[in-house]
Amino acid sequence: MNQLNKILFLGLFSLAFTNCEDKLEITPAQELEPGTALGTEANIKTTLVGTYAEAGKNDSYGGRYQMMADLLGANGNITWGGTFFDPGDIFNKAILVTNAFVEDFWNNQYAIANQANLILDNLDVVESSTEERDRVEGEARFLRALAYFDLNRMFSSGDLGVPLRTEGLVEYSADLTIDRASTGEVYALVVSDLQRAVELLPESNGVFADRYSAQALLARVQLHIGNFEAALTAADNVIMNSGRTLTPDYADAFNNDVNSSEDLFAIQVTSQDGENDLIVHYASEANGGRRGDIRVNDAYLDLFGSDTIADARANFFVEGEVEDRRLTGKYTNQFGNIALIRLAEMYLIRAEANLRLSSEVGASPREDINTVRNRAGAELLEEDDDIDLTYILNERLRELAFEGFFVHDYRRLGVAIDGFDADDNALVFPIPQSETDTNMGILQNPGYG
Repeated sequence: MNQLNKILFLGLFSLAFTNCEDKLEITPAQELEPGTALGTEANIKTTLVGTYAEAGKNDSYGGRYQMMADLLGANGNITWGGTFFDPGDIFNKAILVTNAFVEDFWNNQYAIANQANLILDNLDVVESSTEERDRVEGEARFLRALAYFDLNRMFSSGDLGVPLRTEGLVEYSADLTIDRASTGEVYALVVSDLQRAVELLPESNGVFADRYSAQALLARVQLHIGNFEAALTAADNVIMNSGRTLTPDYADAFNNDVNSSEDLFAIQVTSQDGENDLIVHYASEANGGRRGDIRVNDAYLDLFGSDTIADARANFFVEGEVEDRRLTGKYTNQFGNIALIRLAEMYLIRAEANLRLSSEVGASPREDINTVRNRAGAELLEEDDDIDLTYILNERLRELAFEGFFVHDYRRLGVAIDGFDADDNALVFPIPQSETDTNMGILQNPGYG
């Protein structure tokens, strides 16, 4: 069963389940008519909540995506010390086309995108108010953009992007063959979706995506693809208007049972629901992990230079049960929410964009960097201190480490990773074998056969 068939089964099964009040009368997923599953406003909203749950699965933003991006871009900062072969192969840049972690991520991202597509295809049934229809559409576009953005970042090679579907799939018997879109086409859809989401979403939306969640993700996307003016505008707007504030202490931004003051979007985890696979692989056994599969190396501490005592980020670690395993303190609450987009990132995006554009919109690069450093108790930059892209990269590493940024920041700034040039195909995931076996229209990435 290829990824699209899995998407259809999982998506329609969840709709069949939630659409029935009597669990003994659940319509089999294979027999569920699209009109039945998506024909009411209540069902569309249930599907939307289910799409958030899909995004929060451990295969994606419940932890494995962040972990894989870190391991692929480790660059001496971390070491894989676990017994699982698949993440070890990612760390060693020896990824097989049958890697289960990579395949599950691919499948789950397409499940998110497909469920978002189904919602967008059936918006006309949301009739309670224009505001409700706008909210539902905005959230679906945010989630679709999130899914395609990270699919493209992990799997695109040169101009070869990922397959791009913008209509929901509900039939197993359809021809599911599809070519890969260009990298630019995928990013164009992501930007368009987020721009529309910014227009549609309310300023406040509980734990779900709001206007500033979409604008913050748009800032991240625009920085990644080199649209620095657009990244600057989006990040500045979030900083100035979102109402989010940095937590008083660096540690307060993590391991929270409810969203912190700086969370722009977080995966919700409770003792009853949600998954936090970051705990599994980053945490000590005492904190619910596997004795610390991912350990932090001295090379990471070297980024702090002589500031290792004052800077809270240079001391935010716990000792693992295994000797010499230094573990990040960002993941110690197994039921804590996963901060996916934080305000601190927006300050660093604004700083980098202003530096590249020789501007000072909102603040100077030095002022924004000092805002982040001040919260951590780090030594502040002086007026005559030089700030270049290398410094900003290192500040991002200090602030955002172990949150899934390593491989993307190194690659977009042209920095070699573990001896591989930034554009080396070893730093791109292979299209899963299960997909190439069933989708005859798809090309494999160079270097993977």
